[in-house]
Amino acid sequence: MSIFEFGLARKNINPPMKMGLAGYFNTRIWTGVLDDLEVRIAAFRKDGKFSFLIQYDLIVCPPELFQMVQKRLQDSGFAESVLLVTATHCHTAPEVRRGRGGFCAEYLDFVTEKTVDALKDAVQNFSECIAFQRGGTSNAECCFNRRFWMKDGTVQTNPGKLNPDIVRPEGEIDPEIPLLYLKNKAGYNLLLASICNHADTTGGSLVSGDWPGWTRRLVEAGMGNGDMMMPLIGCSGDINHFDVTLPGDQTSPDEAERIGRSYAESVKQGMLTLKDTETSFSSKSISFQIPSREIFPEELAEAQENLEKYKDIIFTPDTVKSLTAEDFARKSPVVLKYFAEALMDRYNNPKQYTFEMTLFDFGSSVILGVPCEPFTATGLILRKQLFFGKTALIAILNNGSGTGYFPNLWNYGRGGYETTPRSNQFSVHAAEKVLDAATQLKQV
Repeated sequence: MSIFEFGLARKNINPPMKMGLAGYFNTRIWTGVLDDLEVRIAAFRKDGKFSFLIQYDLIVCPPELFQMVQKRLQDSGFAESVLLVTATHCHTAPEVRRGRGGFCAEYLDFVTEKTVDALKDAVQNFSECIAFQRGGTSNAECCFNRRFWMKDGTVQTNPGKLNPDIVRPEGEIDPEIPLLYLKNKAGYNLLLASICNHADTTGGSLVSGDWPGWTRRLVEAGMGNGDMMMPLIGCSGDINHFDVTLPGDQTSPDEAERIGRSYAESVKQGMLTLKDTETSFSSKSISFQIPSREIFPEELAEAQENLEKYKDIIFTPDTVKSLTAEDFARKSPVVLKYFAEALMDRYNNPKQYTFEMTLFDFGSSVILGVPCEPFTATGLILRKQLFFGKTALIAILNNGSGTGYFPNLWNYGRGGYETTPRSNQFSVHAAEKVLDAATQLKQV
């Protein structure tokens, strides 16, 4: 039997220059570091074939950064390696999407160099895997479906705390946290956990890894020196941490710490119940396409009406940068015009989007990298149906897919911003395409 090896490495990716933080409608220039951001790499080797699991404490690994990393890997002799590149979707990390407020191209160069340095260190640290465990835990205290049926029969995203018009959540949550644990001859351990929630808790203008950073640091504090924990983010396009049944602000560093600690305690409890299992290893990826968002006649008519109604509004890129979440919630005139222009752009410029899906197969367990931000129902089908009988971890935002939601077909026509052409440029059948691609990848 051939040897299966892995190595671990990480590098700090705090921004060395002034730039904006990602995740909000308005530009926020960072003013300090609350806690450190990292790129973490788990490198795998079997039968001379390399596979790399790369996680960034960023809102996304955008296509541009992914391509830069790919190019450097090719130049370094890893052209045939299989990649699963993901991010924690952190909303208090540097803006890495070109065209967004506060973007700085030099930061992509910086992150690329740090990634290559970490990858070289991980490869130098290869050691035979001698133990493999799998299991799971759960935490239903910190995640909530953020789309709600309202009394008027529509669905609204983030309708506000104690809103008397809320009837019930539209969809499910996935509180289960599958776990994988590997140990090698050098004595280093790798713990992987897949958690379904948004990393949009800290707020403010300080650099922070949000609750995933807290979870990782607290779990690693109980592990050995040089060990690594990766909090992979599962399908959570319709999930966040807001409990609308309770009053009070839930956007602060203290809230990020509370959630991070809660998840860390759940993970540590789950580690006590892990079971030994034999492991094999293989990796593969496929490409597939999703067409751009279909525009419904009523949407087109509404957009044309708003463009005519608000034709005198001066609309520039700076207008977008100054928008806030409150503007979107109350549908101010400038927001309605913004949505209308985005819809007309989708209508006049249809596209085909190419994505990658990656599968790391450990025999009894799998890690599946899926693009963008699917809704929870899609993740449950992948974990519970397609990979029934296995411990299945999901990592969203795979391989330079960028941000954007993959609602389910039945979510359309109800309301909520995730289904609007502005927030979702992909076909209403995107979730079905993801499930089809995952099925094909499993069978390859």
